[in-house]
Amino acid sequence: MFFFTRLQYHSGDWNTDQRMPSNVLNSLIEYTSIEVEEKERVVRLDSNDIFKSPFCYISGHKLVRFNDQEKKNFEQYVKNGGFVFADDCNHDIDGLFAQSFEKQMQEIFGKDALKKIPNDHPLYHSFFHFDGPPTTSFELNGWGDDLVHDYLKAIEIDGRIGVLYSNKDYGCEWDYHFKNKRFMAVDNTKFAVNIVMYALTR
Repeated sequence: MFFFTRLQYHSGDWNTDQRMPSNVLNSLIEYTSIEVEEKERVVRLDSNDIFKSPFCYISGHKLVRFNDQEKKNFEQYVKNGGFVFADDCNHDIDGLFAQSFEKQMQEIFGKDALKKIPNDHPLYHSFFHFDGPPTTSFELNGWGDDLVHDYLKAIEIDGRIGVLYSNKDYGCEWDYHFKNKRFMAVDNTKFAVNIVMYALTR
């Protein structure tokens, strides 16, 4: 059974986009045959419970500064085959979350570990087919850094993504009640299905 794990870290504001997990889980039920737990799990990054999770989500707007145990768990989780989807709620490459999270990744995995991934990466074809990362409404409305980010970044371990990193603010983009998808011309949570399917099948 798949369960959506949100990582709680001691700094910053980790509890963002509270409707998003149930929306993503609804999409997994709608489009796939994966059995899912219907409520998200919140797990402290410094807890050993992280090692029970096949997929973790981390986000925020503010400063990210892991303590020693959080750094140790993050590194061990990723290097042992875990998958973390990190999403910047500021949709801003120069914002506080972006700068501090990327610094944490450099300290844990090395200066050049976080790299842009090509838009033909298997992530974009793991279930639905995309030509690269879908654009969010937050990028188009002029908030944040006024950029449409045509790439995602990742830390790869042995040829597979261990940390997927987005400045596109997908969490806010998917933060609505799942029943409201019926009013949308295109279901924007389909890319979330790709992320989860890649994490589970890579």
